[in-house]
Amino acid sequence: MSDSTAPRYAEVYRRSVESPEAFWAEQAQWIDWRQPWRQVLDASRPPFAPWFPGGLTNLCHNAVDRHLEHRAEQAALIYVSTETGIETRFSYAQLHREVQIMAASLQALGVEQGDRVLIYMPMIPEAVFAMLACVRIGAVHSVVFGGFASVSLAARIEDAQPKVIVSADAGSRGGKAVPYKPLLDAALQQAQHQPQHVLIVDRGLVGWSRQQPRDVSYAELRVRHAQAQVPCVWVDATHPSYILYTSGTTGKPKGVQRDTGGYAVALHMSMRLIFGGKPGETFFSTSDIGWVVGHSYIVYAPLLVGMTTILYEGTPIRPDAAVFWRIIEQYRANLLFSAPTAMRVLKRHDPALLHRHDLSSLRAIFLAGEPLDEPTGSWVAQSLGKPVIDNYWQTETGWPMLATPQAFPEVAARPGSPGVPMPGYKVCLRNETDGAAVAVGEKGVLAVDWPLPPGCLQTVWGDDARFQHTYWSTYPNLQVYSTFDWGRQDADGYYTILGRTDDVINVAGHRLGTREIEECISAHPAVAEVAVVGVQDALKGQAAWAFVVLRPAAEALDAASQQDAIAAHVNATLGAVARPQRICLVTALPKTRSGKMLRRAIQAICEGRDPGDLSTLEDPLALQQIPDAIART
Repeated sequence: MSDSTAPRYAEVYRRSVESPEAFWAEQAQWIDWRQPWRQVLDASRPPFAPWFPGGLTNLCHNAVDRHLEHRAEQAALIYVSTETGIETRFSYAQLHREVQIMAASLQALGVEQGDRVLIYMPMIPEAVFAMLACVRIGAVHSVVFGGFASVSLAARIEDAQPKVIVSADAGSRGGKAVPYKPLLDAALQQAQHQPQHVLIVDRGLVGWSRQQPRDVSYAELRVRHAQAQVPCVWVDATHPSYILYTSGTTGKPKGVQRDTGGYAVALHMSMRLIFGGKPGETFFSTSDIGWVVGHSYIVYAPLLVGMTTILYEGTPIRPDAAVFWRIIEQYRANLLFSAPTAMRVLKRHDPALLHRHDLSSLRAIFLAGEPLDEPTGSWVAQSLGKPVIDNYWQTETGWPMLATPQAFPEVAARPGSPGVPMPGYKVCLRNETDGAAVAVGEKGVLAVDWPLPPGCLQTVWGDDARFQHTYWSTYPNLQVYSTFDWGRQDADGYYTILGRTDDVINVAGHRLGTREIEECISAHPAVAEVAVVGVQDALKGQAAWAFVVLRPAAEALDAASQQDAIAAHVNATLGAVARPQRICLVTALPKTRSGKMLRRAIQAICEGRDPGDLSTLEDPLALQQIPDAIART
C-alpha cells in the first residue's frame, strides 16, 4: 500500500490480519452478549473457522430489542411499494411488536430452535418480520428469491427440509400480480419433503386455494397472537442464523450457512467502517431479500447499528425513472446501495429526472452485485454530484471483501476498481496452476488465506465435504479460499476484478450457474446437447446465450418454434431470470479432442474477441458455425 493510504487504514488492516483475535474481540464489544465466548477463534480444524464459540447472543435482540431504550420511536423500517401505492413506517417499538407476533405464530405451528423456516416472499414487511422472528427463537431461515420457478424452489425445499414455509398470495412486478401460491404448491408436489405448515400472507392481490390443515392464514394467527410476548432465545455464536442458496457450477445449488455471533460482529463493523453509517441515519438498499445484499444490508446491518432501513417493492422506473430520488428526498436517506444494472437503466431516461428531487441528505452511492464499469460509475457521480463507491463480495462472504472504506478518507475511490482489502481478509492473487503469489500487475486468481473473517460462510448446509472441496481444494498444499474470480493488483494495492474462472455468470446482479441452465435445457426432449456461456451485456453486465444441438427428430421442425419452446421450458423450470437472452441452434458444438467443451472460445466469438489457441479443437467446422448461428437469432 502506498504512503498515501498509510495513516489509518493501513494500521487497522494490518492489525486485523496479523492479530485477528485481538482485532475481532474489540469489534465484538459493539454487540450484546448474554455470555462471553470461550475463545475468539477455534483454529483446531481448518478450513473451518468457528468465531466466538461459547458466546451466547441473539441476532434479533441486537437488531431490535436493544434499541428500545433509546430509540423506540425512531423509524426502524420504512416500506415503500410503488406496485401497490402503500408506504408504511414501523418504529423500533412497532417492529418489536410485529416480530413477536410472527415469532408466536411460528411457534404455534411447531417451530423450535434449530428448525428451518423457508421464506418465499415478495418485498413486503412480513418477509422482514419472518426473518427476524426466526433468529429471535433460534430457528434457521432460508429465504428463496420470489422470482424462482417451482423446480428451483423444490430443490431448495428438499435441501433445507423446512418445518414451515412462509409465503404470500402474490408479488407484483410492473403493476401486474405475480402469483406465488401456485408456484409453491407446484414445488411441494415435486419435493419429497413436506413442511408441516404453509403460512400465507394474503395481500388481496389474487385468489388462492387453501389445503387443509397444511395451509394457514397469517391474518388469523396475527389476531390470535397480537399481544404475544416472545423472549429471545440466546444461542451459541456458532449457531446457524440462515441458509442462503447460491448457484454453483453443478446443477445442485449450494446452501451457504451463516453463523450468528460472527455475522452480527462483522456486519456492525462493516456498516461503521465501510459504509460510514451511523445510528439514527437512513439506509436505502434497492436489492431484494432473496439475495445476500438484502439479508446483510436491507435487514440486518442497518438495524444492528440503530439505523432506519428502507424496504422497496418496485422497479427503478415506475412510476418514472426518478423514483429512487423521490424516496431519498422524502425519507432523507443518507446512503444508497444499488446495482450497476439499475444505474444503466436510469441512464437511458431523461437526465432531467436526476435533478427533480432534493438529494442533499445523500452522502454516498454504493454499487455492487456485479462489476461496475467505469463509464457508468463516472456518469452517476458526475450527474448527481455524489461519490460512487464500488465494492466486491460474494454470497459466501456476506459482506464486502474489497472496498474503499468511508471511515478512512485517505483511501480514495478509483474508477474501475472495487478498492482495497477490508479488515480480516488476507487477500492474495495466485497463479491458477501452482498457487504461487503473482507479481503486481499480473493476472491471478483472487484468493483469501485461512481463516476467513467473521460473518463468512461456516460451511455448505449439510455438506462439509462440499464446502472443503468447492472452496478450499484449488491448491492442495495451501489453505486458501478461492473466489473463482480473476483479479489484478496495482502498485498502490487497489484490485481490479477481471471475470470468473468457473461457469458462474452475473446477470444484473443475479449469480446464475451456466451448468444449471445447461442441465435444464438438456432436459427438454428436443435437445441433444447444449453449451451456455455468459456474454458481456451493456445493460445487465452479462447475459446467458445458449447454443443448442437438436435431436434428429426435432431438426426438421420450425427453428423459431423450437427456440420458443426451449425458452418456455427454462422459464417454467428455473424462472425468467435464468432464461437465455439468445438460443442459437447449431449442428455441433466445439470441443477438444479429449471431449472438453470450448466454452471460452464460444464466449470470445460472441463478444467479438479472438478465440485464442484452438490447437486442441477436434472439429473446426463446429466453431465456424457459431457466428452464423448468432446472426440467425
